[in-house]
Amino acid sequence: MNKTISKVYIAADHRGVGVKLYLIEMLNAVGYNVVNLGTDDVNTPVDFPDIAKTLADAMLGDEKARGILICGTGAGMQIAANRYRHIRASRCERPDQAREDRYHDDINVLALAADDIDIEVSFLVTRAFLESPFDAAERRIRRIKKIS
Repeated sequence: MNKTISKVYIAADHRGVGVKLYLIEMLNAVGYNVVNLGTDDVNTPVDFPDIAKTLADAMLGDEKARGILICGTGAGMQIAANRYRHIRASRCERPDQAREDRYHDDINVLALAADDIDIEVSFLVTRAFLESPFDAAERRIRRIKKIS
C-alpha cells in the first residue's frame, strides 16, 4: 500500500458499477482510504461527464489524492477528466501500462473500461497505478507544467 496517498476517489457510470464495487472492496482490504462518489445503480443511466466532474471537484486542492473512473469504454471518462487542469487521466488495460503512465506522466486518475477488462486484472492495474512512483526528473516536470 502507498501510504503517501491521502484518499482514493472512485466513481463510475452505470456500466462501471460492478468493477467499481469490486475495487472498493479490494482497496479497503489492503488499507486504502476509498471514497465512493457513485453511482451505485446499474439500472439508472448517468452521464459520464457528470461523474468525471464530481471526481475532479473532489480532488481539487488535494495533490496527494488519486482517482479512479470507470465507464464502459474508459475513453469517455478519460476525455472528460482531462478537461480539468489538475487532472492527468489515462485509460490503462495492463499493469505495466499503469506503471509507465505514472512514472513518465504522473497520472493521478486511472480510467478503466468495464466492458473490456477482466475484473481481477482491474485490481492489478489499479494496484500498479497506486503503488508506482513518478520519476520527478526536470524534463518530466517541465512537460507536465506545459499541459497544466
